[in-house]
Amino acid sequence: MDGKTLAEELKREIAARVKTIKERGLTPTLATVLVGDDTSSRTYVSGKRRDCEEVGIDFKLHKLSSSVTERELLGLIEKLNGDYKVHGIFVQLPLPKHINRKKVTASISPRKDVDGLHPYNVGKLWLGMYESENDLLPCTPKGIVKLLDRYNIELEGKLAVIINRSDLVGKPLAKLFLDRNATVVVCHSKTPELEKQTRTADVLVSAVGRRPSFVVSEKMVKKGAVVVDVGMNYVGGKLQGDVDFERVKEKASYIAPVPGGVGPMTRVMLLHNVLIATKLAEGA
Repeated sequence: MDGKTLAEELKREIAARVKTIKERGLTPTLATVLVGDDTSSRTYVSGKRRDCEEVGIDFKLHKLSSSVTERELLGLIEKLNGDYKVHGIFVQLPLPKHINRKKVTASISPRKDVDGLHPYNVGKLWLGMYESENDLLPCTPKGIVKLLDRYNIELEGKLAVIINRSDLVGKPLAKLFLDRNATVVVCHSKTPELEKQTRTADVLVSAVGRRPSFVVSEKMVKKGAVVVDVGMNYVGGKLQGDVDFERVKEKASYIAPVPGGVGPMTRVMLLHNVLIATKLAEGA
């Protein structure tokens, strides 16, 4: 499944929408907060800047020292919440250990929460009070569903096994799959006999990121399954997913590779969420 090509198509659509909004005198704007000097975080933020520039979204970066206090960070977010020129707020994770991530997430205005992690937006998702085109949902699950839709992969009546239980991926993805009438099994590090679960899956999603200690082998995959690799692992300086791609692709009916699969979809869904946040703020 080619997430890169689909993401480029969606970028062109978003760029056209941004142009129309700008013609009305309004510029969709994303404020990103980067705490500390982590190399990976800097790389991710640079990528977000490039994505925004490509489609015409204004990108504002706020860099803070790793010694910043929680109170100071919350003060910045409060300021951004009140800035009518800022439509979306994104706080790059991870944060230093002395800062409560959930407290920070909950401090962002739910209308500017482009990560889809504010309790209000999470509540809307779990109550089924959402529309994917009009509400702020977590970017990776949203991107996965978009990718499956592109390839006309039906979830109704299918058994989906997700190896991840995080707030960013596993939990919201499970709800999106349930709303498509899939039967969902959520696995994690404490799941006994994981292979027994994965071998029954019609749709298998892995987002572990602990290679080489954890790899989804061909023995773990049912023949004809749809395999979605969300893992990000740097092995020998090379980006790899969780899945043994070359072997598993021979058994899978569809497979999302790393790189070029879910990653580009996650990034373009962030841009889509900025447009949704702009609409929520301005009726754009």
